[in-house]
Amino acid sequence: MNSDIVKPKRRRSRFPSIPVRKIMRRRVPGIADPVDIHVGGRVRLRRTLMGLSQEKLGEAVGLTFQQIQKYERGANRIGASRMFDLSKVLDVPVSFFFDDMSEEIKKRETEPVGFHEQKQVELEKDPLTRRETLELVRAYYRIETTAVRKRIFELVKSLARTSDED
Repeated sequence: MNSDIVKPKRRRSRFPSIPVRKIMRRRVPGIADPVDIHVGGRVRLRRTLMGLSQEKLGEAVGLTFQQIQKYERGANRIGASRMFDLSKVLDVPVSFFFDDMSEEIKKRETEPVGFHEQKQVELEKDPLTRRETLELVRAYYRIETTAVRKRIFELVKSLARTSDED
């Protein structure tokens, strides 16, 4: 009949097969993912360093303070577009939210834990989560004269070295 119709030959991919790395752990509904908790903690850190309340941050990105609270606890996941908005308002690159992530979280092989099972001790050990640290950083950046700020920085470093020697 129609001899000029030819089935196209199936082509092989020019690219070699690349192995895909699988995540061995499944997400459990109702239990916060450690990555979400870490990202939320970074949102909280940057928000407090900037002196913003949850309400002000929420207004800036079109959310309620309750939603910001849930993001910061890791109870709700932050989508890509929302993370992009947060990075603009908080004046950081999106990668900031993933900085300083522990190797344990990066591996993603451990079982997820509920909020009540998380190790509070780990948070207390991190000096960046302490109110004193946040207040100190905010006060430091309120010093307008760069030379004065630099001298205070050097003073604090020398005091820290002195106390290490004792």
